[in-house]
Amino acid sequence: MHVEYRRVDWPFANPLRIAYETTTTAKTLQVELTDGSFVGRGEALGVSYRGETVDSMLIQLRSIEGALVSGISRIELARLLPAGGARNAIDCALWDLEAKRKGERAWKLAGVPSVTHLTTDRTIGLDTPENMAGVARALARYPKLKLKLSGNGDLERVLAVRAARPDAELIVDANQAWDEEQLRALAPRLAQAGVKLIEQPLPAGKDSPLLEFNSPVPLCADESCQTVESLSDLIGKYSYINIKLDKTGGLTEALRLANEALRQHFRLMIGCMAGSSLSMAPAFIVGQLCDFVDLDGPLLSASDIDHPIRYSGARMHPPEPMLWG
Repeated sequence: MHVEYRRVDWPFANPLRIAYETTTTAKTLQVELTDGSFVGRGEALGVSYRGETVDSMLIQLRSIEGALVSGISRIELARLLPAGGARNAIDCALWDLEAKRKGERAWKLAGVPSVTHLTTDRTIGLDTPENMAGVARALARYPKLKLKLSGNGDLERVLAVRAARPDAELIVDANQAWDEEQLRALAPRLAQAGVKLIEQPLPAGKDSPLLEFNSPVPLCADESCQTVESLSDLIGKYSYINIKLDKTGGLTEALRLANEALRQHFRLMIGCMAGSSLSMAPAFIVGQLCDFVDLDGPLLSASDIDHPIRYSGARMHPPEPMLWG
């Protein structure tokens, strides 16, 4: 097996601000695994709040390069690397390689007989109420909007967007920025504003107050949910989980998490850390199981990879074989 890896940056069309950082570029690690005439590819950004960077992922990848060259299975990969971006890039490349070797679409290999288009939300970064409302109006083609919030002035932001887009389905994402008092005060008002989902209102590891809170808006675990092992701590706190392949360490674990979460009566959202269509393509498979889809990474960037996923407004079409899987 021949292994290649590289850093590829995808500058955003506009800076994206969330509760704990502002980013201008999706910094990705791309992996290519070549076996004869077959090439499998994967892309990852890593999990920034866990300290992952392209450099740290490269260190992990180099540590197992010998095993990769010798040939490795996805099960063996999970033994060698922890969940995170490096494992995600390799795992997805292995899925792509297997699909090309067998001449089958990756979703069939994953046990999903067929796929349909998905409707993704569009993310609106943290800003003033007026600016967020202006962006919402500009995104009139998109029926679902995800609003990044920060803990201060959030109700004003949501109400401004709601006034600008009375037709839109709204999701709000606090990115761990609220405390219990803010959640209790905001949730009823957000319900009145028609918000459909609140993502990660409290910090991961400090969300035990949710056990005693009957939220009028469903709550979704993001930073609190990493892999299957996270689920036991989420029961009674959240009704949804947000699955991201960078968190799970690839499509293999993402599918395991999705199926186990459904078995435990959670409902699902598929998300991303941004990135090109190469990052979105394997997540598209998990999206077939989800109620909420947040795979707008390429729509945030100024450019995309060759043979990109086609978006018709919010409609996300299946990836072509030339791209992945």
